[in-house]
Parts: sequence; structure tokens; C-alpha cells
Amino acid sequence: MKKKPQRSCVSCRTVRDKNELLRVVVTPEGEVVYDPTGKLAGRGAYLCRNVECITAELKKAAKLSKGLKKPLTEDEIKELAKSLMESIAED
Repeated sequence: MKKKPQRSCVSCRTVRDKNELLRVVVTPEGEVVYDPTGKLAGRGAYLCRNVECITAELKKAAKLSKGLKKPLTEDEIKELAKSLMESIAED
């Protein structure tokens, strides 16, 4: 039986299967994007697929910034919020 990769949400610290979480990535070019495939190159951090974790984290973005090892700008936070909320709406 193959073992499923586990990751933890940077906001609530809940450990779940990797495919149950949303991945945010800092690409090698320094761009912060939502990674729906989970395979983009770069430093990644994970958030739960619920509105509470996303909104709580994107208000401050402190834990996400720490996980990505990059301070986030207001514009990056707004873009991330938009793409993450769209992702949840699709599910």
C-alpha cells in the first residue's frame, strides 16, 4: 500500500493529505501564486480548503510569509485571496 504525503496547514496546523490542501508557491522568479496542480517549482506552503483558514491567514499573512520565506505585499495577498476563494467555489 502506497503512503500518501502529509502536509500541515500554515494557519491552523492541521495535518492532512497533501491533495486535501491548497498550495501557495513562491516561484523561482519570486512570484507568489496558487498552485492547483501541486507540482510547480518553488517554495510552497499549504492552507486548508475552508474559508476560515484562508481568511484568517490572509488578514495577517504572517504565517504564510514565514512558510514561504518571503514577505508578502498587499497586492500579492489580494491576488492570492481571489484565486484561493475561486478554487474553493469550484469544489
